[in-house]
Amino acid sequence: MAAPTRTSPSADVLAAPSRSHWIDDWRPEDPAFWERAGQRVARRNLFFSVFSEHIGFSIWSLWSVLVLFLPEDVYGIDPAGKFLLTTLPTALGAALRLPYTFAVAKFGGRNWTIVSAALLLVPTVATAIVLEPGVDYGTLLLVSCLAGVGGGNFASSMANINAFYPDRLKGWALGLNAGGGNLGVPVIQLVGLLVLATAGVGHPRLILWIYLPLIVVAAVGAALLMDNLATARNQPRAMRAATREPHTWVMSLLYIGTFGSFIGFGFAFGQVLQNQFAAEFATPLAAASLTWLGPLLGSLIRPLGGSLADRFGGARITFWNFLAMAAGAAVVFWASQIGSLALFVFGFVLLFVLSGLGNGSTYKMIPAIFRSQALRQVAEGGDAAAAEKRALRMSGALIGIAGAVGAFGGVLVNLAFRQSFLTTGSGDAAYLAFIAFYAVCVVVTWAVYLRPGAAHRV
Repeated sequence: MAAPTRTSPSADVLAAPSRSHWIDDWRPEDPAFWERAGQRVARRNLFFSVFSEHIGFSIWSLWSVLVLFLPEDVYGIDPAGKFLLTTLPTALGAALRLPYTFAVAKFGGRNWTIVSAALLLVPTVATAIVLEPGVDYGTLLLVSCLAGVGGGNFASSMANINAFYPDRLKGWALGLNAGGGNLGVPVIQLVGLLVLATAGVGHPRLILWIYLPLIVVAAVGAALLMDNLATARNQPRAMRAATREPHTWVMSLLYIGTFGSFIGFGFAFGQVLQNQFAAEFATPLAAASLTWLGPLLGSLIRPLGGSLADRFGGARITFWNFLAMAAGAAVVFWASQIGSLALFVFGFVLLFVLSGLGNGSTYKMIPAIFRSQALRQVAEGGDAAAAEKRALRMSGALIGIAGAVGAFGGVLVNLAFRQSFLTTGSGDAAYLAFIAFYAVCVVVTWAVYLRPGAAHRV
């Protein structure tokens, strides 16, 4: 089979996607190239990347909404069982992030966006078929797990957009891409609130009928208007090389604290409210009326985290952000102790906002680390083109690994809540664990990236 004909980087050719949808020569660090044509192509791909990722996040967090439609007296599922229904898609989504990152390098960003968007039809249709009173709990666990395919979209989308933008704009672009995707969490929660308020707890399938056409639009839009970058094809050894890079595991730890918190809290917040303040949230509608607020604010502020990191340095913003997250978790713990609903909600919303801010700053650190290494190699007489190519390849691989490990943080959050409520009847033990973890992240960020003499100040 003949290889597809690939385009040259002229302004006329890049103005719209070619029939082959491949761009062979992409030089975002070249100011003339960027101004002439590059930024228009990057923005077009960013738009459809955000849309597809947004729908992916909505399907990934689908069960954080559907558990509110499963009253215990009808479905026979206790709170611990509901936490498991939200934990399984989190786990599968985390596991899929590594192969999804590989897929961009193997098949092209546009091609894989089409496939990953179309795969969202599987959990959506399956859930629409089985979700009704009397369904076996094991069947629900299987179908909820399928929703994890939406979690993989993030890694492939971020790796793809990372290749489109110059280093000086990566924080903004990655923050906007991730923030727009993260908005899928509060949006589906608002959709669930609308269905609860209008149709009632007996009609969860309406949520699925709303999302089915949106999934089709995401896949078709990617097919028609996105591009593949030949320069973004990672060498097969890139991921293995990234696993030997110490910064990979440092950044994965920090991303557990930011994104793991965001997605974990997003999946669990409604159930936490119903369990912690049962009298105030006796109905699913009451819980749904608040669950969307934190994820919405956390998603909207993520691009600001990237922009602040562009201006002041990702490590500095991340350091202060983790200090604030420890304080926010302490507020939640205190509110739980004194039984203050207003203070509890305030502390949780603050955690959502700070986790979103930290998401943007930590992702900015990833390309900055390898950009710093590339500049050092050039200063020592190395080949500039080779150093730049390695930086792009390694940052794409690290984005995939950190995204996967960070998403497992969401699994840990849900397991922490499940165990805490099972053993103590409240979430207090989980809140103390969060405070301790954020303190560890503060120390690690300072020791590796901010202390005097640190090898990489990013």
